[in-house]
Amino acid sequence: MIQGTGSHVGKSVLTAALCRVFADKGVRVAPFKAQNMALNSFITREGGEIGRAQAFQAFAAGISPSIHMNPILLKPSSDTGSQVIVHGKVQGNMDARIYHFKKEALRETVRESLAFLRERFDLVLMEGAGSPAEINLKDYDLVNMGAAKMAGAPVLLAGDIDRGGVFASLYGTLALLDEDERPYVKGLIINKFRGDISLLAPGLAMIEKRTAVPVLGVIPYFHDLYLPEEDSVGLRRRMGTPDGVIRVGVIQLSHISNFTDFDILAMEPDVSVEYILPDDSFEGLDALVIPGSKNTLTDLARLRETGIDRKILSFAEAGGTVVGLCGGYQILGKSIRDPEKVESGMGTIEGLGLLDTETVMATEKTTTLDTARRVEGDPKERLEGYEIHMGVTRRGEGSRPLFRIVSRNGTPCDVADGAVNAHGNVWGTYLHGIFDNDAFRHDFLNALRERKGLPPLARSGVFHRQRLLESVERLARTVEAALDMERIEEIIRRGITP
Repeated sequence: MIQGTGSHVGKSVLTAALCRVFADKGVRVAPFKAQNMALNSFITREGGEIGRAQAFQAFAAGISPSIHMNPILLKPSSDTGSQVIVHGKVQGNMDARIYHFKKEALRETVRESLAFLRERFDLVLMEGAGSPAEINLKDYDLVNMGAAKMAGAPVLLAGDIDRGGVFASLYGTLALLDEDERPYVKGLIINKFRGDISLLAPGLAMIEKRTAVPVLGVIPYFHDLYLPEEDSVGLRRRMGTPDGVIRVGVIQLSHISNFTDFDILAMEPDVSVEYILPDDSFEGLDALVIPGSKNTLTDLARLRETGIDRKILSFAEAGGTVVGLCGGYQILGKSIRDPEKVESGMGTIEGLGLLDTETVMATEKTTTLDTARRVEGDPKERLEGYEIHMGVTRRGEGSRPLFRIVSRNGTPCDVADGAVNAHGNVWGTYLHGIFDNDAFRHDFLNALRERKGLPPLARSGVFHRQRLLESVERLARTVEAALDMERIEEIIRRGITP
């Protein structure tokens, strides 16, 4: 199990790296995170929703994602409450206090998924959440030491030296563990190091002496890796080419979700992706995107409070390209109704009115892996994406569909999706991952280039998957070289014995 001294210290990435390292050795390996709190999610072949990080770790391991790799997913919908997803399906919205009372029942869910994976794989690489030293949550823990005990898994504790205070973080975390928890920690990892490693030697020797736990490696800081972020802690204000020829602005909603939709845009030549806050100017933007949201009605109300709604309308009226994905698609319509109070108590709220659509929030969540085709385009071309939404959207006569979905979760169908306005400069869709389709993405960017009088760029084939594979390989080789893999393999063989 990989645990960390806090959030965003590199647990997810280290787990993914080790998944690839062991898979390359011929080990059947699977990732596992008992409970994940994240707004970036993914749909498995079972049609269930899991954290995006576990889907990426499965990709690194060379296997298909499963709901058992992340049996409990929490998607924050307010400061005190989350949508609770168990084995891929929504169980409802709960505040923290109510959720904690359900933890004992959920332990059986975690045990079930652990057993499922252990029966099918040689090695399960577990990931913790936050820190195991959150002493106020000890009684309810089922994702850090609670999960390690359940599985009998030895723990490697990672700390982030880039943010400073790594030795204090490692020492303090171990000091706050209970007596019966400390023997589980078999090694320390220092992550995100920049500079001359020899200067770190005195600190490594001292932390080993004071904790009696060996340092198993120092991992260098990575640059230019194409890896999906798990949550908004890792969201960067600007990505891609500085001052890119094509500038794409993404509205930074308060409850932004699945913002990994835009990572691939930032990997294209001469493209910059910028997250837009209320006071930011739209000047110079070539396209504006309203992303997914875990609380669409609240985020729409916030757009009005801050005045961004008027700026979006002016941008569209001037002919600017405006795109809405999932919750952003709903926001672009005429209205959103929530009669069952699925997301909030607002009831009905007026949308931006840029698309002739109306949305009604539903109590049943749509979670599907989709294959689609463009309504206007090569009928043989197929696009891949996934849907994660509570709403049902209807088009009026003023909008035409954008896609035809030809299969959901492997079952053939013929369903219209999305909408585009009469002028073609405003469109929306429920399909996440649409820009991961190389042909669609390049056509989108080349249309923006044409408006600026720039020559089109040639399509680059399997750009997305190729970049992802290259990043995974580079990640795995770097981590493998930095860690004492012989000792780690011995720790796995020995388990939690002294």
